[in-house]
Amino acid sequence: MSKSRSPFTKAQLLPQEETLEILKQKGSLFIGIPKETYFQEKRVCLTPDAVSALVANGNRVMIESGAGKGANFKDKTYSEAGAEVTKDTAKVFSCPIILKVEPPSLDEIKLINPQTILISALQLKTQHKKYFEALASKRITALAFEFIKDEDGAYPAVRSLSEIAGTASILIASELLSNVNGGNGLMFGNISGVPPVEVVIIGAGTVGEFAARSAIGLGANVKVFDNSITKLRCLQSSLGRTIYTSTLQPKNLIKALKRCDVAIGAVRGKNRSPVIVTEPMVDTMKNGAVIIDVSIDMGGCFETSEVTNHDKPTFEYNGVTHYCVPNIPARYSRSASVSISNIFTPYLLKIAEDGGIENAIRFDRGLKNGLYFYHGILTNKSVADWFDLDCSDVNLLIF
Repeated sequence: MSKSRSPFTKAQLLPQEETLEILKQKGSLFIGIPKETYFQEKRVCLTPDAVSALVANGNRVMIESGAGKGANFKDKTYSEAGAEVTKDTAKVFSCPIILKVEPPSLDEIKLINPQTILISALQLKTQHKKYFEALASKRITALAFEFIKDEDGAYPAVRSLSEIAGTASILIASELLSNVNGGNGLMFGNISGVPPVEVVIIGAGTVGEFAARSAIGLGANVKVFDNSITKLRCLQSSLGRTIYTSTLQPKNLIKALKRCDVAIGAVRGKNRSPVIVTEPMVDTMKNGAVIIDVSIDMGGCFETSEVTNHDKPTFEYNGVTHYCVPNIPARYSRSASVSISNIFTPYLLKIAEDGGIENAIRFDRGLKNGLYFYHGILTNKSVADWFDLDCSDVNLLIF
């Protein structure tokens, strides 16, 4: 009889019992919320109501004393909601799950225990290679909330904060136009017999949409510019009315900028925002006109823009007031905190329900999209390309 050529033994070829995966039981999370130390960052990840919901579901939350102060949430309110409040920063950073708004600094990473789960923003454009090397050395699993997708394929955190930035840009412009702040003394609001304020919005994304919505609500005359016809069409349909829209044709844009009282820059690029309004274009604008460059965190789309902060938010160039603060939502810290908390809470409850981050990532593709470090291994290609680091496919690490 000829010798069998099969690489398997006779025993291996016999039918085997099917082994099914044992479903993990619901787990409980221990979440640490440190106080934000980043410059002018007043937001907090979880509101007392969110803490109450998490604690009621059997989870533990430890919060550093004063973490909610910037958003007007008292330690006493957190304590009553079931959180453990401590003044010991190292104790908060020793929790198995760390929740932050801004990414941790290198000094804060030193306080984090190995194999910790970190959920925060990543802010890729402001990071350094050392940050990722520090996370890798601690074998940390890290999720960036701006990369997390929902079931519709949208980015809920980015959209929520863009909604705030868009609405805020109009409110800030109305403040800057008033006499109190040295403006032209113009008022947003369609007063009978008075010509309305002219607003030019560059970019028809979420920021542009909510800026247009607020400006129209206040009775302003709005013109929106974008090179995507689809975005302009979506904007008109979501506003439920026809407004002036145009592609970025220099002739039309210069004409609109000459007449406008407020110009809002809300254009995002791949690596940086494209410069759409040049210095000569700004020179043609009215004396006392206001520029709000919301895309300043990506470099800005006005050539004359320079980064400012919440303490000294404006500067004047050729009679035109520029407002170029990169972190506009931090100005409305309580609303922004509630918004971020609404995004975090369902995900944290789901992670607990699934028995931990491993299972949650396995079953939720949107959450997996937010993962950029898995036990110290970089899994996000855009981060790897940006910093010239090695990257592994997350699907080969999680089975």
